Amino acid sequence: MRILVLGSVVIAHGAKRFDVASVKGRTVLAMLALAPGVPLSAERLVDELWADKQMGNARNALQATVTRLRKLLESVTGCRGDEVVRTVSGGYLLDLPTEWVDAHEFTDLAARGSACLAQDPRRAMALLDRALRLWRGPALPDVGDGMRCRLAATRLEERRLGAREDLITAKLAVGDGRGVVSELNELAAEYPERERFSEQLMLALYRNGRQEEALDVFHHARRRLATEMGLEPGRGMRNLYQAILVQDKVLG
Repeated sequence: MRILVLGSVVIAHGAKRFDVASVKGRTVLAMLALAPGVPLSAERLVDELWADKQMGNARNALQATVTRLRKLLESVTGCRGDEVVRTVSGGYLLDLPTEWVDAHEFTDLAARGSACLAQDPRRAMALLDRALRLWRGPALPDVGDGMRCRLAATRLEERRLGAREDLITAKLAVGDGRGVVSELNELAAEYPERERFSEQLMLALYRNGRQEEALDVFHHARRRLATEMGLEPGRGMRNLYQAILVQDKVLG
């Protein structure tokens, strides 16, 4: 069995996938899956589910949600639900290995890919590509509006963008500059605050003999940063701009 949160919250068993019907059930499963093997207190779960409401029977409502979740897990896996979602002192625990949750598999693959980026870009490409293929859409889009799930989704999305940056760096390192230009055009436009995408686009264009376009990327990024965020390009982008101007051999 696997718990999938890099997209809608889903339970996977073999080739089949099973939806969790209720928002409360998806939220509880996501909270537990983000920290498998770690006890979560009932207070924390209640706060995530009903932070904006005063409920005198919140503990009972949480227990009912967990009971329904256990029944679903039991019907999917054939294992007792209370052995998968265990009751521990004051709360609950998801008794699964971390690698059975796609978010943890993603972060492990992405970290390993980033670690070997400089020494072995081809291996980095393979690991980062595997990591990014785990995503099916935005993380946790169908849980409640609790702060912890929202923060977790933001952190995962930030790591996803970092993995995309690292994958493009690896492709540039092995000479695939032409193949990433289209993707970088979209990323630089969508995430102007992430200067690394603009820098990568400048480098890819320059290596493909498009120096003037590479310089235009800098000027466009500079105007957008100033207009939308009141910022100037960072040192890395400025240094790259100067290197392109003088056709520094290091850019090859």
